[in-house]
Amino acid sequence: MNRMLPTLCAGLALAFAMSAANADDHRREHFDNRFNHGHYYPNRGVVYGALPGGALGVRYRGGDWYFHGGAWYRPYGGRYIVAAPPLGIGLRVLPPFYTTVWFGGIPYYYSDGSYYVWRGERQEYVVTNPPSADLSTTPPPTASEPATPDTYAYPKNGQSEAQQSADRYECHSWAAQQSGFDPTQPLGGVTADQSAAKRNDYLRAERACLTGRGYSVN
Repeated sequence: MNRMLPTLCAGLALAFAMSAANADDHRREHFDNRFNHGHYYPNRGVVYGALPGGALGVRYRGGDWYFHGGAWYRPYGGRYIVAAPPLGIGLRVLPPFYTTVWFGGIPYYYSDGSYYVWRGERQEYVVTNPPSADLSTTPPPTASEPATPDTYAYPKNGQSEAQQSADRYECHSWAAQQSGFDPTQPLGGVTADQSAAKRNDYLRAERACLTGRGYSVN
């Protein structure tokens, strides 16, 4: 019995350490369910010794920012802190998890407390102020006025977030050229009677492009 005591104590100590680590991990993240978003993100203000693998670097107004999985990071004394993105910073593709919400007839793309809107002149989704309180939510467009298609692509070959961003943007551009439909424009940039058919053409082209680049698409 006495010989088993050290082993038992060591096991209890390990279990306690694992429990404490799990509790610490829990305190480092939160569940964002605004607009039924339903996704976990690291808490802002948490500091990490290294960036997540495949983080996308974005240079904005002389500062370095990094994006991964919907969260933003900035340098912090040799480490990296989770932070709210600055207004105006942009991405060529939307975060991997986002929710489309409509205010005043305009689509906003919500993820981890941030709102993005499409800026055609920059060809980017740009972080913007939350919709004004005097704007009421509006339903998404009807079938004759489709919303931006949501294509979910999962990397099968370990593509980095930077590579995923480039692939998504290039496949979007190629699909828009092939189909004549640009989902970032009202009605896709075509007439109302063409919109539904052209949208399907766009989706087929985008999915074919992404599949060819090693993604599982749905």
